[in-house]
Amino acid sequence: MNPRRLFLDLRIITASMMLAVAGIAGLSAAETGQYLGPIDVVASPDQSTLYVVQYDGQRVDAVDVQEGQIVRSIVCPAAPTGVAVSADGDWLYITCEGPAGVVCIARSETGEIVQQIAVGHTPGAPVLSPDGSRLYVSNRFNNDVSVIDLGSKEEVQRVPAIREPFAAAISKDGASLFVCNMLPNDPADSYDVAAEITVIDTESLTTSNIRLLNGSSSVFGICISPDGKYAYVTHILSRYQMPTTQLERGWMNTNALSILDVAEKSLINTVLLDDIDLGASNPWGVATTADGKTILVTHAGTHEVSAIDAEGLHEKLAGLPKTMEEAKATGRFDGRGTYSSITVADVPNDLAFLVDLRRRITLRPGGHWGTLNDDGPLINSPRGLDVIGTTFYAALYFSDALAVVDLEDRAHYPVTLIPLGPEPELTLVRRGQMFFHDADLCFQKWQSCASCHPGEARIDALNWDLLNDGIGNPKNNKSLLLAHQTPPSMSLGVRANAEEAVRAGIRHIQFMVRPEEDAVAIDEYLKSLTPVPSPYLVDGQLSAAALRGKAIFFDDEVGCARCHPEPLYTDLQMHNVGSRGKYGSETSFVTPTLIEVWRTAPYMHDGRWVTMKEVFTEGRHGAIGGSLEGLTEQDIDDLVEFVLSL
Repeated sequence: MNPRRLFLDLRIITASMMLAVAGIAGLSAAETGQYLGPIDVVASPDQSTLYVVQYDGQRVDAVDVQEGQIVRSIVCPAAPTGVAVSADGDWLYITCEGPAGVVCIARSETGEIVQQIAVGHTPGAPVLSPDGSRLYVSNRFNNDVSVIDLGSKEEVQRVPAIREPFAAAISKDGASLFVCNMLPNDPADSYDVAAEITVIDTESLTTSNIRLLNGSSSVFGICISPDGKYAYVTHILSRYQMPTTQLERGWMNTNALSILDVAEKSLINTVLLDDIDLGASNPWGVATTADGKTILVTHAGTHEVSAIDAEGLHEKLAGLPKTMEEAKATGRFDGRGTYSSITVADVPNDLAFLVDLRRRITLRPGGHWGTLNDDGPLINSPRGLDVIGTTFYAALYFSDALAVVDLEDRAHYPVTLIPLGPEPELTLVRRGQMFFHDADLCFQKWQSCASCHPGEARIDALNWDLLNDGIGNPKNNKSLLLAHQTPPSMSLGVRANAEEAVRAGIRHIQFMVRPEEDAVAIDEYLKSLTPVPSPYLVDGQLSAAALRGKAIFFDDEVGCARCHPEPLYTDLQMHNVGSRGKYGSETSFVTPTLIEVWRTAPYMHDGRWVTMKEVFTEGRHGAIGGSLEGLTEQDIDDLVEFVLSL
C-alpha cells in the first residue's frame, strides 16, 4: 500500500473516532463549528494529557498523550483564549473572550465547569502562582491584569498594564509576573517606538516596565527558563524607519527572541530568528525543554519551529564585549570585521548570530520548503506549544491538528500529526484568513500581511514609508477593519479601493506575484471582519458621559459629524484639517472611520498623538470646519468618551 495513502486513511479513521468522542461529550455538529482553530496546548503536570485550546471550536479538548486521541471536551461559553492547570492536575482555569470575559473553573477529570469568574474585556494568558493561591489573567482590551484569589474565587484587584497584554509568565519564586504588551504605546513619529514588558510585583501589586528594542511589536509569547534566571520573549523587530524598497536581509521586518534577566528585570539582548536569505516570520509561542537546554519557538508565518541551544546562546552573548574599545583590547576586532557581532550592540542586527546554535524544524509534508499546494495534509500556522520530555506539541491553527516532533529524532519527516477533527475544508474566507497570515506569499518569507497588521488585521502602531505615495513621508499603519467599505484606501487615497490596495500590497510589500484568487480570498476575509465592542461601553451601551459626548459630536456648531457622519463615521472624502506632518508636504487626507478608533492609537496620519484627548487638546482637531470654542474640559472628556465608545 502507498505509505501516504495509509497515512491519510489513518488520519480519517482517527478523526472519525474523535468526532464520536465529541458526541459522547455532548457536542453537536453545530456546537463544534466548522473549524476548531487550536491556538494553544498545555500539558498536565503528570504529562499524560494535553489540553488544547480550540478557539474557533469554542471548547477545550483533553488529548490522551499515549493514544493521541481526544478523551473529553469542555464546551466553553465563549471562545477560549488560554488554559492553566493546577499543580495537582485536578482543575482547569479557562479564559473565555468577550467584552464581559470570564474564567471558567472546570474539573479536569470530568470536564464539568463548576464556576465562572467575571474578569475583563477579552481575557487571556491565565497564569497560576506557584503556591496555587492566585490566578492572574490579562485583560487584553482593558489594558490590565485581573488578580483572582482562588480561595474566595473572586477578582480582588486590577493591575494596569500598557497596551493589549497578550501573554504572561511568572517567576519561579512567584515574586514577579512578566506581562507582554502586544503593541507599542508611543507617538509613532518619534525616534523610538517599542512595546514593553510590564513586570508586576505580586506582593505589592506595583509595576515596572522593561522596554524592548526600537521597532518591537507583535509580542505574542513568553516563558521562564527552568532555572528561573531568564525570560524568553517572541516578537517582531520592525525596521520601520527604512523606506520599503526591498525585503532582502530583513529590510522591513525581522523576527526576534528577546532574553530578559528575571532577577534584574532587564533586557539582556535580542537575537534574530531569521537566516540571511530566509525569513522566519511571525514568531508566536515559546517554551523550553525541562532541562532548559533547548528553547523552542513556533513561527506561525513559515510553519516551522526553531530549536535553539540555550547554553550556547547564553555563552555567546556573555562572551561579547560591551564596547568597541573592549573588543579591540581583547583582540576580538582586528579592523577587518572578522566577526559578524563585534559587540553586544551588534546582535539585534546580526542575521547569522544563531547560525550554529539553532535548527529550523520545518513542519511540512516531506520536510521541505514548499507552497500551500503541497500534497499531503494541511500543516499551517503553529502557535502555542508545550514540551513533554524531548517531544514538543504545537497547535496548528488552520490545520485543526497538533504537530508532534521528537527533538532527538532528526528524521522526523513527515511530521506526525494528531488530528483534532476532520481535515478542514477551507471556505474562501478561511483561505483568505490563512493567506493573510502566511509568509508563503512573501519573497524569502520575511513577513506576512499579519506582520504589519496583527490582532485580526488591525495595526502594529508604527509609521511606514510605503512607496505608493512617494518616498520620505511615513504614515501611520491603518486598521483593515471596514477597509472595503470605506474607499479610497491609504491616508492619501492613492488606492481607489481596498481591492486595489490588497493587490498592490502583494506586489510591492510582499514583493511577490501571486494568482488573482489569492487576492480575492484575502478580500473576502477582510470583508468578513467585524468590530469588537468598545471597552468604554457599559453593558453594551453608551455611558452617561458618552451620551453627553454624543450630543456634542452631533452638534452642528461643533461639527464633528460633518466629516464623520453615521453609520461608518466617515464621509469618504479628503480634507485639510491642519495636520500636515513634520516629515511630509501633504495637507489633505482621507477621513478615517471612527469605528473601533479606541483600538487604533496613535492618531492622525503620522501617529503623533497617543491619546484621543490629545487629538482635541493639543492637535485642536475639529477647529477647521467646526468649532471647539466654548467647550469645557468636561465637554472634551465627554466627547472623547463617545468617540472611544464607537
